[in-house]
Amino acid sequence: MLPSGTQAVNDLASLPAHEPASVNEKICVLFLVEGFTDIRFVKGLSEICNLTMVVPARQYAESGLKNRIIESGCRVVVHEIPGGRLGFQLRSLSHLWNHVDGFDVILAQEVLRGALNANIVGKLKGIPVVTYMGIAPVEYYRCRHERGQVGRIKAAAGEFTIRSMMAINGSLCSHCLAMGPYLRDVASGYCRCSHVGLYYGVDVELFRPADQKERLRLRNRLNLPLERFIVLFSSRISHEKDPETILRAVSITRSKGLDAIVVNIGGGYREFLDLARNMGLGETRDWVFGRPAEHPMKGVPDFFRAADVLAQASLAEGAAYSTLEALACGIPVIATAVGGMAVQLDGHARLVPRRDAKAMAEQIFWVAENRGEASAEAMQGRDYVIKEWNRHKAFADLLRVLKAASRRPDFNE
Repeated sequence: MLPSGTQAVNDLASLPAHEPASVNEKICVLFLVEGFTDIRFVKGLSEICNLTMVVPARQYAESGLKNRIIESGCRVVVHEIPGGRLGFQLRSLSHLWNHVDGFDVILAQEVLRGALNANIVGKLKGIPVVTYMGIAPVEYYRCRHERGQVGRIKAAAGEFTIRSMMAINGSLCSHCLAMGPYLRDVASGYCRCSHVGLYYGVDVELFRPADQKERLRLRNRLNLPLERFIVLFSSRISHEKDPETILRAVSITRSKGLDAIVVNIGGGYREFLDLARNMGLGETRDWVFGRPAEHPMKGVPDFFRAADVLAQASLAEGAAYSTLEALACGIPVIATAVGGMAVQLDGHARLVPRRDAKAMAEQIFWVAENRGEASAEAMQGRDYVIKEWNRHKAFADLLRVLKAASRRPDFNE
């Protein structure tokens, strides 16, 4: 945590609105990825800087990011580091030490292991580091204990380790960006220069409303039922998500006469289908569906635009971009009032208590029975996303922070 009396800087307005050092010159950024990242962030980042990435080789290939970068034509140099968790930690540290000279700033994904390597090298080499927090590390880890994946002793030791790394990285980095105001407040407890980051933002041209005629065309093309009420759950299956509540909620609505189905398009959809079969909800093959993860810039927007409502249930949550993308499509959102969703969706979505399937079912019913009012609320949410979360703003804000952190005097005049 920050020492008592330390003032946290958490307003991007306090940073100068830098212009490029020259018309053609871009800031040189080394982006260290310790796990997975999104093609939308890589593409946008490559447009505002000369970008080099250091990535774990296995995750880079398995996530599909490698092929997506090739297909996108992004101007980026990628260094793949082999090995498991420990191997990547050691090899990436060595790689940074040997190759970081010449970069203006290091951008480190998250605030744990990878960021520690970046901050150690950055401090010794005199290169500023900007960390980017996309999750609430302690809250996410606690979900593992809640689900029985780790015991009490391991949970306590893990939380101590996480808090220690956050404190060390917060004290060493130049700035910390955090996705949304909730995570910014979390980061401010460890880094005095913490700002709201919008990650890749929402492309409101891709995520846009569809009228009824277009929605039916989309459902037909996506092989979705034309007349049934579609609840979209777009998240991957992970320890901090709460698919059980969504499944129970949709089951409740069906028992009361709503012909609802739930569709999952996140990574791990087979786990979602298995979970539904093993929850004692009766025959689920007729109303629980899953699809492989879609390309986020191609297939995903059409699933949002074809749905009647997005449901996002979580035990802990950072920014929950799927909820913002749904609002951009004019689709009503029902979400758990936790973490970033409780902060940034207040007044724009239907918020329900944590693990409350009955409350979520009631809101699904409300949307189904009040479609005009629900749609109007969602369209107001789209205005909010356009103003506060759009893609252009996301990368303009990011560039300002990178330049403010840079060791280049011509970027800091």
